[in-house]
Amino acid sequence: MIKGLHHNAYRCRDSEQTRAFYEDFLGLPLMHAFEIKHTKSGRDSNVLHSFFQMEDGSFLAFFEEPGEPFEFKEQRDFDLHIALEVNYVDLLAMKGKGESAGMETRGVSDHDFIHSIYFRDPNGYVIELTAKTGSDDATFNSTAAHATLKNWQAGKADKK
Repeated sequence: MIKGLHHNAYRCRDSEQTRAFYEDFLGLPLMHAFEIKHTKSGRDSNVLHSFFQMEDGSFLAFFEEPGEPFEFKEQRDFDLHIALEVNYVDLLAMKGKGESAGMETRGVSDHDFIHSIYFRDPNGYVIELTAKTGSDDATFNSTAAHATLKNWQAGKADKK
């Protein structure tokens, strides 16, 4: 049985720029980093793999592989974003911190069950900080979710 998330891993342009954003700005401590010289498939590599710990013990992890092609682009919110939970007081504090630092800071957006703000990390990924509003029990319902998905699938051709 799956217990929870250990880590999500993403490519990064520069490990130090990534560390500065995740550790210095967001407050996630760098807890582990190691070089990968050979992949498990036997390919030579030159990779740094770094891990930033969240309060629940899970990690955001990054791979830097200089000189190897990877398309970094500013992601659209719906294409790819990383949503991290905070309390509402910290959400407002981080909004102010981002604005004071001159960072692109969007929100507070009210999504009914959460309030969110958005930043971009040095790699172009959208980082969403989100605070629950207390209506999670009514929002997260498997039966309703399956019904919504079924209706979506039935009408999807009309949405193109």
